[in-house]
Amino acid sequence: METTLRGVGVSHGVAIGEVRHMGTAMLEPPAKSIPAEEAEREQGRAHQAVEAVSADLIARGNLAGGEAQAVLEAQALMAQDPELMADVERRIAVGSTAERGVYDAFASYRALLAGAGEYLAGRVADLDDVRNRIVARLLGVPMPGVPDSDEPYVLIARDLAPADTALLDPTLVLGFVTEEGGPTSHSAILARALGVPAVVALPGAGELAEGTVIAVDGSTGEIFVQPSAEKRAELEAAAAERKAALSASTGPGATSDGHKVPLLANVGGPADVPAAVEAGAEGVGLFRTEFLFLDDSKQAPSEEKQIAAYRAVLEAFPEGRVVVRVLDAGADKPLDFLTPADEPNPALGVRGLRSLLDHPDVLRTQLTALSKAAEGLPVYLEVMAPMVADRTDAKAFADACREAGLHAKFGAMVEIPSAALRARSILQEVEFLSLGTNDLAQYTFAADRQVGAVSRLQDPWQPALLDLVALSAEGAKAEGKSCGVCGEAAADPLLACVLTGLGVTSLSMGAASIPYVRSALAKHTLAQCERAAAAARAADTAEGARKAAQAVLSGE
Repeated sequence: METTLRGVGVSHGVAIGEVRHMGTAMLEPPAKSIPAEEAEREQGRAHQAVEAVSADLIARGNLAGGEAQAVLEAQALMAQDPELMADVERRIAVGSTAERGVYDAFASYRALLAGAGEYLAGRVADLDDVRNRIVARLLGVPMPGVPDSDEPYVLIARDLAPADTALLDPTLVLGFVTEEGGPTSHSAILARALGVPAVVALPGAGELAEGTVIAVDGSTGEIFVQPSAEKRAELEAAAAERKAALSASTGPGATSDGHKVPLLANVGGPADVPAAVEAGAEGVGLFRTEFLFLDDSKQAPSEEKQIAAYRAVLEAFPEGRVVVRVLDAGADKPLDFLTPADEPNPALGVRGLRSLLDHPDVLRTQLTALSKAAEGLPVYLEVMAPMVADRTDAKAFADACREAGLHAKFGAMVEIPSAALRARSILQEVEFLSLGTNDLAQYTFAADRQVGAVSRLQDPWQPALLDLVALSAEGAKAEGKSCGVCGEAAADPLLACVLTGLGVTSLSMGAASIPYVRSALAKHTLAQCERAAAAARAADTAEGARKAAQAVLSGE
């Protein structure tokens, strides 16, 4: 009998297939003691396992590239955390085996993270994955992971570790469903990069029986269990129609009446560029530079290394616009040489621009490298700062850009409500705004983007979030300047129309979403987008806003 479940759709497309569950294993080692003379040997085993797991994570990242590479390199740093390793050594010194010492040390650190506020609690899944990999290596047992199958399937998991998601084979994994996670979790972002339909935050997903046929709609978040022949035909027809529309839609982004909305790509490094070019991106709206700094948490990369990486991206978009975000370190991306180690709440502490202003040499080197990378290239370079709170922040960043001799537009990211509320003030110092809707939602609703339990508040359709977008766009229009969106909200075709109606001047997203957004915009006039935006803002809930906008754009 067909039943319908609803989670949070995070990656477009429809997948129909049999359920396969993520493999699990008992990885809690026995609590047995070792003689004192074996402690040094066991400590050596622990270090070897940690180094092997770190190397494996980095290798997986190199294979995956882009966004996945940055996530996996961050996990590798987590595995090598010196305080964690010191705790492992202490436990082994008093009689634990290597595997038990690792297990207990990670359990202690896990408890600290879980109790340190939602932002850090969201990193528990990544920590568990690192622990499991180290313990499995010490025990000599297979790692839990993606199931072996010769036939395509829909993957079900409590959550997907970045190391698993990054290397999913889209020819076998038709789509995936998780019980936890949110629309801006690592798994969701990587699913969009892979172009795999995905639904997260679905309670009870683990109860779906192995082999059950389900249909996953990654756009609506609906899961149809044992879909009828009619439902399957309906979903397949809708998917075919969508594919045909995507193929027919080419060229620059614009509404049906010719209002231009440049469609840009979010990239995490040179590896993401080919997909962006193939999707017809008109440039880069968010070039995340963290991937360069995660190679070595103890020192910043050299100016020469930065120049080479930046130039590889800039050369791919001649005559195009490339917006570079300077290093956004802190919170879930700590760097030993830059961020404090003892902050009680890193998400609300010294992160982003705050870290760079405390270390002007790091900022100066990055800005100088960007300037040199752009020399002689016909590219429109724009550079923006993360975590800008007010005009003082914006002025400090603009001054630093000028002092570095950077010939580019300077901008500010709107990720903090204060920046949206005072957009016109900030624009006295910089030339454009870029809305990071992931963090803007997180700070507006006090809801960690990695925690499935609060995913309702991370929904970019929340009317309060739309109000802040409108305030920013109105402020930019009043100052005669631009205001783009580079958060994951831009990847939702329906929401892209609403954002356009709110006055947003460009949209940046993962490359896989560009054709969907281009097609949606081409079906509606600017006036229709504006009416849909007004209807969405008049609602009281995210679901109400979505339905109201849909009703306007479908002519109901």
